[in-house]
Amino acid sequence: MLANASLISCNFSNFPSLTLKSPDTRNLLHLQAQNLRPRIPFPETRTGFSILFRTQHHKTFIFPFQQTGLSQICHSTLNGPDPEDPVLKDGDSLESKVGESGNVADGRDWTTSILLSVLWGALLYYVFNLAPNQTPTRDMYFLKKLLNLKGDDGFRMNDVLVSLWYIMGLWPLVYSKLLIPTGRSSKSNVVVWPFVVLSFFGGAYALLPYFVLWKPPPPPVEETELSRWPLNFLESKLTAGVSLAAGLGIITYAGLANGDDWKEFFQYFRESRFIHATCLDFTLLSAFAPFWVYNDMTARKWFDKGSWLLPLSLVPFLGPALYIILRPPLSPLPAKLCSTTSEPDNT
Repeated sequence: MLANASLISCNFSNFPSLTLKSPDTRNLLHLQAQNLRPRIPFPETRTGFSILFRTQHHKTFIFPFQQTGLSQICHSTLNGPDPEDPVLKDGDSLESKVGESGNVADGRDWTTSILLSVLWGALLYYVFNLAPNQTPTRDMYFLKKLLNLKGDDGFRMNDVLVSLWYIMGLWPLVYSKLLIPTGRSSKSNVVVWPFVVLSFFGGAYALLPYFVLWKPPPPPVEETELSRWPLNFLESKLTAGVSLAAGLGIITYAGLANGDDWKEFFQYFRESRFIHATCLDFTLLSAFAPFWVYNDMTARKWFDKGSWLLPLSLVPFLGPALYIILRPPLSPLPAKLCSTTSEPDNT
């Protein structure tokens, strides 16, 4: 009876009252479930009667049908779903059953999503309704100068403002390296790249909606992806080094600005909506970066060796950029089914 059955333990407790010698008991154990879909990556699998299902953050799945004192044994079969399966009904897979359990392994935290949504809405309301807007004409002039749309007219741009403008152009590149591929969402149809592209124009205001919709863990990464665009560019140590060097130069340039430039910049901050919103954008990107550094670090299984970089990631721009240089290369994470064993029926 059990010669072709694949047994998967579902974190059950001891069941001394059950014995495999009884034919009735073996019939009770002969429950067929639908095929496990092979797109779930399991960081660690074990054969036999003890298989641990873990997420990327090493948390154990607790199946919704687990009960104390009872044994729950699932069988996978290659013969397709059974329409009269008493365990999983029409279209219900093991994934959906796990998702309905509502625990942290589901990868979805509605509290965090709601708070981020409120933050995003409050920021937009503040920028468009409450932020200072005393100099709209001057803001447009500054924007044209920074975009090189206005020729040399003898006006000297503020050094701190110029540094802020250029560092904001590098932040989206750093976030691209942190979000692709380890920050992708596998449990929703939301893709990350449109938000990353928009962040080159809208900064954190464009990334926050993705943070709201993000549901880990990331999807599997195939070995062929690592040699193709964009991963070959985002994983390059050369681009990481150039980003860090450019950011260090820009921040040094701002730090060497004289006191009059800083006083003028603070005056712009109190009067200009454009500069006010840009400063808030820089602050938001700096505040969210340590979390995505941690997420990328755990996805690469480098937390034990690289945890000392987490405090450094609090340093705006330079900390995350330094981490990107030092992090290990991304290894392919193919989707795998959990291993199963076959026990011959010796009775």
